[in-house]
Amino acid sequence: MKKATHHGRVWVGFDLGGTKMLAKVFDDNYRTLGRAKQKTQGAKGVRAGLKRMVETVADALADAGVEPGQLAGIGVGCPGPINPSKGEIVEAPNLGWSKVPVEAHLGKAFGVRAVICNDVDAGVYAEYQAGAARGARCAVGIFPGTGIGAGAVIDGRLLQGSTLSCMELGHIPLFPETSGRGEDGTTLETECSRLKIAAEAARAAYRGQAPHLLKACGTDISKITSGALAKSIEAGDVEIEQIVRRAATLLGCGVATVVHLLAPDVIVLGGGLVEAMPGIYLETVRKSAIERVLGPYRKSFKIVTAELADDAGCIGSAAWARKTIEG
Repeated sequence: MKKATHHGRVWVGFDLGGTKMLAKVFDDNYRTLGRAKQKTQGAKGVRAGLKRMVETVADALADAGVEPGQLAGIGVGCPGPINPSKGEIVEAPNLGWSKVPVEAHLGKAFGVRAVICNDVDAGVYAEYQAGAARGARCAVGIFPGTGIGAGAVIDGRLLQGSTLSCMELGHIPLFPETSGRGEDGTTLETECSRLKIAAEAARAAYRGQAPHLLKACGTDISKITSGALAKSIEAGDVEIEQIVRRAATLLGCGVATVVHLLAPDVIVLGGGLVEAMPGIYLETVRKSAIERVLGPYRKSFKIVTAELADDAGCIGSAAWARKTIEG
């Protein structure tokens, strides 16, 4: 353990991901004092996973050089739907876990209250507290990536159901079975995610419509990252830009839906697609949303890019734990 340099209380923010788990120790101003990271190894099961979570928190506290008595609370951002009233992960398909009592387990291990939230909610709460949505009364965060996650903060509190997290924006239906598109029905996620964009881009490369992408990545979807798409567009692959703009236009439809439901002050867009192509992506989403909202709403919100990147999950989960514990 490091020699103690901070003698006040501390908070732990924990980001539980599909491949890694990360714990950070913060002071009351969310200055990072220590950190620890491990591979998640979800396939080893819930019991092993919870044990690794305890170890990671303990390692982060040791790295910060703080005493156990300084710990005020633990916040955990978890994948999948969570049950706020029971403090458990309902289902995390990417880990193969279900009904995991995270709050009870960590609370017992460290003798403080642990508070969980959905991982996207954690990112949105971080932007509300310390990022692009500071000062907003109502903020919504949307993170297009492998899927499409979203979260909302209203008057300082995460929007949650009593027994389930919410804002599953990616699962809003877009085209029903009867749309004549020859499909079984699609959602915002199946039409706008990076996986969808990569699949369309691979087809374009195969057809000879994206020579720069074909040279860089071939038609291997796993190699067509957000960065690769951005480089392809910069090099002159017009078809790839059209594919990205189509997805962003459809995401703008989802944004318009959120505006009509919640009337947010700020909508924060984050994730790899936004980071790689902030100009094209943000401009297209904004234009699409403004065209689709009712007149009075058009100047009621702004769309901005996320500021906190990889720190958001830990900051947000720690901040939400603090808000929940202190009220």
